[in-house]
Amino acid sequence: MLFHLTLAAAVLASPGNALQQAHHPGGHEKLGTVTFSTSCTEAAQPAFLRGMALLHSFEFGAAIESFNAAAAADPSCGIAHWGVALSRWGNPFAAGLKPPPVLQAGRAAIEKGKAAGAKTDRERAFIDAAGQLFADFEKKDQRTRVLAYRDAMQQVAASNPKDPEASAFYALALASSQDPADMTYSSLLAAGKILEQLAPSQPDHPGFVHYIIHSYDAPPLASRALDAARRYAKIAPDAPHALHMPSHTFTRLGYWQDSIESNTASAEAARRVKVPGEELHAMDYQTYAYLQLARDASTKKVVDAVGDVRARLTAPGAVAGAAPPLGAAFASAAIPARYALERGAWAEAARLEPSPSTFPQADAITWFAKAIGAARMEPKDLAGARTATTNLEQLQATLAGAKENYWAEVVRIQHLGASAWLAFADGRKDEALSLMRDAADREDQIEKNAVTPGPIAPAREQLGEMLLATKQPADALTAFETTLKKEPNRYRALAGAAEAARATNNKTAMRKYAQALMAIAAKADGPARPELSAAKEALK
Repeated sequence: MLFHLTLAAAVLASPGNALQQAHHPGGHEKLGTVTFSTSCTEAAQPAFLRGMALLHSFEFGAAIESFNAAAAADPSCGIAHWGVALSRWGNPFAAGLKPPPVLQAGRAAIEKGKAAGAKTDRERAFIDAAGQLFADFEKKDQRTRVLAYRDAMQQVAASNPKDPEASAFYALALASSQDPADMTYSSLLAAGKILEQLAPSQPDHPGFVHYIIHSYDAPPLASRALDAARRYAKIAPDAPHALHMPSHTFTRLGYWQDSIESNTASAEAARRVKVPGEELHAMDYQTYAYLQLARDASTKKVVDAVGDVRARLTAPGAVAGAAPPLGAAFASAAIPARYALERGAWAEAARLEPSPSTFPQADAITWFAKAIGAARMEPKDLAGARTATTNLEQLQATLAGAKENYWAEVVRIQHLGASAWLAFADGRKDEALSLMRDAADREDQIEKNAVTPGPIAPAREQLGEMLLATKQPADALTAFETTLKKEPNRYRALAGAAEAARATNNKTAMRKYAQALMAIAAKADGPARPELSAAKEALK
């Protein structure tokens, strides 16, 4: 028998479920509305559909529990194991290679799904497609498997043209397979088109709006996701990731207060349901937004809370969410680094203490901040800058050796930037500018990953600051304006543009950028940053 059931926005809470109990101890949870036809027994349907709603919001730990409950209720429900496999794969937008234990667990789930014997061609096609992600992972590289999954899902969608779930998962596979060096955004645009066609038919579907945000998570596309960003949190307010995800769009557009509110809600929800990785991820985005508004005292509270949240990563009952393990390590390093660098607190950046993790790309963040801080503080610490720069070079080599190509390039850019400031501090100004231009050009050629709201310190913005320091304000203004096209409403880029315009006697541009800086920092915490005092004086 084929069941065609819907998980409504309100679902009865099941005993023992942390997500439900934390929000509604005897009531309902709101995860959106999902319709998915299966051949599983009626007894398995509620748990399966709840798992689908959670999967669409990347609440992977809770989704696995629900899919396993569906399989327990109906041992022949092979499609439930497909849900477990995709949940084991985790966030498809997380750059980096999946570790062997994850791949082994995913492949085991696919094998269970096939052994259970799905009763329809459609269900078997879903299982076979997901199997591409894990097939021969010992021999096939991850990129090959991701593209194989994308192509298999294209066939599933083509064979089931009236199945919105098949189309949605194909669009997700298409968007997440986007080459970060493809600045035409061809895969993202194609995925967005599919999802925009699906969304009106099921306005409360959590996945459609979620994947639209991801599909348009690039500077020139972000405005297309604004409607989805405004809606997603209302559709699935009991999913921490649904509360956070709109901030991807808000960050791209420079809507800092919206991002703060989104991530404050997400962090609180993640804390309630014991998803510390997602809490840290939201805190990183929250930190980034606070700093653009010069809300430094508010940022400090977030910085001070990082240690407590990190301690809960291994606490009993901790649940896996949208943020992968890298996300937690990345945020833990990024938050204090951003706090120092965005404020120009160079000595503070130089004093940051590395906390080694299993992720070189996360460890690199601290060394990057230390290198910049040591080279720019007064008096300069050239020895400290050299040590930090050397460590960055070693971490980049480690990533390259592990074939983590995307992150190897990110850390290479950081190494170039650190080397530039070291050369600048050592009096080699022409070499410094050449190194920083190389870093900026490279950073322009790759997209940021979803794990971060933005570069720890944009290379072209740093180039602008270096050009200002070498009395080249016209070129500096160009660098800052280029940064603002990609990273709108960035505090340091606005401040730099205002200063560069003043130095070139471009009063119109100076007034434009100084007013913009004063506007975004209208509720800045005291004491005022020096750039605000300078902008206020210039406007007189």
